[in-house]
Order: sequence, then C-alpha cells, then structure tokens
Amino acid sequence: MFPWDTLADAAAIAAAYPGGIVDLSVGTPVDPVAPIIRDALAAASAAPGYPATAGTPELRAAAVAALSRRYGVTGLAESAVLPVIGTKELIAWLPTLLGLGADDLVVIPELAYPTYEVGARLAGAQVLAADSLTQLGPQAPAVVYVNSPGNPTGAVLGVEHLRKVVGWARDRGTLVVSDECYLGLGWEDRPVSVLHPEVSGGDHRGLLAVHSLSKSSSLAGYRAGFVAGDADLVAELLAVRKHAGMMMPTPVQGAMVAALDDDAHETAQRARYERRRTVLLAALRAAGFAIEHSEAGLYLWATLGEPGRDTVARLARRGILVAPGDFYGPRGAQYVRVALTATDERIAAAAARLADGI
Repeated sequence: MFPWDTLADAAAIAAAYPGGIVDLSVGTPVDPVAPIIRDALAAASAAPGYPATAGTPELRAAAVAALSRRYGVTGLAESAVLPVIGTKELIAWLPTLLGLGADDLVVIPELAYPTYEVGARLAGAQVLAADSLTQLGPQAPAVVYVNSPGNPTGAVLGVEHLRKVVGWARDRGTLVVSDECYLGLGWEDRPVSVLHPEVSGGDHRGLLAVHSLSKSSSLAGYRAGFVAGDADLVAELLAVRKHAGMMMPTPVQGAMVAALDDDAHETAQRARYERRRTVLLAALRAAGFAIEHSEAGLYLWATLGEPGRDTVARLARRGILVAPGDFYGPRGAQYVRVALTATDERIAAAAARLADGI
C-alpha cells in the first residue's frame, strides 16, 4: 500500500474541522509557477518531434551553470548531466537501470524517503538501512544513498562527513548517489553538494547528484529534474534510457532552462518557505513539540514524545494533517513530519489552531 493511503481516516477527520483542512502531510508545492517559466513552456510547445533523451544542449548548459552559480560545483561537463522525468522516477528505477540484482547491496539512510528502498526492491537487490559506515563491516555495497538536507528530518551532512563517505566508497568501488533535492533550502546550516570540490576533490567519478526543480521552482507538476556527476555513468544511463523511452517532453526542457537560468524566482520561493517555517516552528514549540534537526529542507521533524500515529490523530482533530514518522523507518515511530508547503493563509490557520491547544 502507498504510505499516504493510510492517512485516509485522519484526512477525513481533518477535512471536517471548521475552516477546513490544513494539509501539511505531503511536500507538494502550492505557489504559482513563475511567469518566466510558464512563458518558456509555451514558447517550446510547438514541438511535434520526439524530444532528446539527453536533453537539449541549452538544458545541459543551464544545469551546469546553475550548479556552479548556486552551489559552487566546478569541473562538470555538459555531457555529465541528464534530465529525468522527476527525480522520484530516477530514484525508483536507478538500480534497475544500473543492472543491479540479487547479489547487490543498496544502502539507504535509516530515516529515508521510501522510494530509495522501493527502487532497490524493484531491481531485486538487497537493502540495508544504515547511517554509519561502521555498520557495513567488510561489505562492499553497489550503491550508497546520501540525502542532505534529509527528508524527513532536515538534517545536514557536513563536508567532512560527505568526504569520508566518498573516500570509503571509492576504496570499495561503491557508487555514491546524493539526493540533493533540498540543497538550496538551508536555514540554520549550509548544505553542500557531493560534487563540490571540498567533498569530491574535483573528481566526480563514482558520484551522482540528483536535483529537482519541484521544490525550488514549484515545478512538481512539470516532472522536472536531472542527474549529474560521473560522465561514464551518465552516458550509461543515457544509453539505457534511450531504449526505455525515458524522454523529458521538449516543452518541459524549455521550461527547465528558464528555471535554471533565473535565480530571482528561486530566491523569492525560498523566502516564502522561510517565512512559513518561522511561523510553524514557533507555533509547534509553543504547543509543546520538540523539533529535532530541521536545520534545512522543507519539513519540521517534530515529536511530543508519544507514538507518531497518536500525534497524527491528535492534530487531525484540530484540522491539521501531518505525516507519521514511521513512513520513513522504525526510528521515526515517535515523530511526525510537518511540511512547509501550504499557503500563508493555511500556515497561519495551523498556527492559530495550535495556539488553541491540542
């Protein structure tokens, strides 16, 4: 069962609350797509032919430039970038695209986006949830996922930690896949890309960074993302994706170029999320929640020291829907994930309800 389907009863209770539901359970953007992006989508819509699986030269160049300008990534060739039909698609199919199977091990964070495990299982690979390299002993995994800022916790992995993971993986021939969908949303800490020279040493071999425009540019409805890093691996993925028909529509590629070239709309979106985070953080703490990690990203990782499902029910009775922490692993059993992706009006409504007591 899809995890969010288990929230149907809580959602119904929250929806019946006077003033309507405040849905903070899913990190789906609610703010309008910037006009510059919509205009680019329309301008590229006269596209009767098949799109380029590799992405247009303009798209690849825009991705390289944006990674350099926004995140300090250097030495990345345009051929080492590949558009994907939303990053969930890539993560779900990456182990299969890489040819992994029953003899291969995929390591995921102990609290993790569920699709990491789904992708490994679709390929028939083994899965191990581990946050420490020492937990792996002598094993040489095929893939290690890192996620910073993390979903659901908002935790940031420091440069030293990431550098250690990269070195460990290179000693074992392990691919490091870094999910960097929230990289531009650091609040109390500065997230760093695995491709940054401070981490990679300027060598992108054995490294893939996964980037999404869903949150930074409110393009979840466009299914717009890309993967970048090891040029040989990107070429391998491109070859397989050509055969599989995994092509991003040409108009979406045009929209991505506009989104990647324009920093103003991203800065404005970040400011909206920061404003909402300030309101929700204060309201949750005043209501008795402890907030752990949450120094970056689009979520607050909150606990009342009780089972997370009890907290979900408690908040639903106040018209607020959140995600239980057990969606992301056993260690999340006493937590809830609270998304910042609601309008200013809905965030204010949630804060008012929390102030009235839970």
